Amino acid sequence: MTPQHDERRAERVIALSFLITAAAAVGLAVVYLSGGQPQLEGALLAVAFGGLAYGFVTWGQKLMPQGPVVEERHRLTSTEEESEELESDLERGGVISRRKLLVRSLAVAGGALGVAALFPIRSLGPKPGKALVSTPWRDGLRLITDDGKPVLAVDVPMDGLVTVFPEGFPGSADGQAVLVRVSPELLHPAPGREDWSPDGFIVYSKVCTHAGCPVGLYQADSHTLLCPCHQSAFDVLDRARPTFGPAAVALPQLPIRLDGDGYIRARGDFSDPVGPAFWSRS
Repeated sequence: MTPQHDERRAERVIALSFLITAAAAVGLAVVYLSGGQPQLEGALLAVAFGGLAYGFVTWGQKLMPQGPVVEERHRLTSTEEESEELESDLERGGVISRRKLLVRSLAVAGGALGVAALFPIRSLGPKPGKALVSTPWRDGLRLITDDGKPVLAVDVPMDGLVTVFPEGFPGSADGQAVLVRVSPELLHPAPGREDWSPDGFIVYSKVCTHAGCPVGLYQADSHTLLCPCHQSAFDVLDRARPTFGPAAVALPQLPIRLDGDGYIRARGDFSDPVGPAFWSRS
């Protein structure tokens, strides 16, 4: 078997390896789009990279110049035999050619793998959009308890606390809030929020601005909301300003109003993004 025949055979084997890689990559994409199967996906990925690796190794072993090659310095001219070999290579497009078949099959394999690699991006889930800066609260939604019952103002006692959610979203993680009733004259609202707490009803996010724990404890004598996780304390009368603990940012406030039937309704979303404040505020 001549060296020329060996090289052609190696070229076919390498091209076949790259095409197997492409087929495995296409199969991987199809399996993923069909719902996925981890074991099959792993096997296809192994075949894809295995074919690619085998092709590269064979290319290096069979088609690239082999060494080490040592040439004595005194041999400054080519022998007749070497000249004939070079001429033969040039005529048949041998080792020094571009090897279009291999290049094209490698491009197909690389392209297929690249396309297949794009599909798992879907596993990252939907785009967050405005989810990090908004909650289900909207103007006109009534405050409800976790069982879906709308909250009547007359049912909230003085210095009482009720955990509330936006109407239609009971149990909402980012929409949960605490409704507190205090004497209106004790409140110190921020500028522009004078009408956010009618008749002493005031609502703050229940999600602590330190680590996201639920702020569910209330000391009526000091009008303080407490987070049981890390003992942060917030002044209900002064815009839920932190007065103790690691929390450094006030709880977001929910603007509310009382409707003609005595129900408490939101006037919009919270004043600020809810939850830990380190990512959204300086």
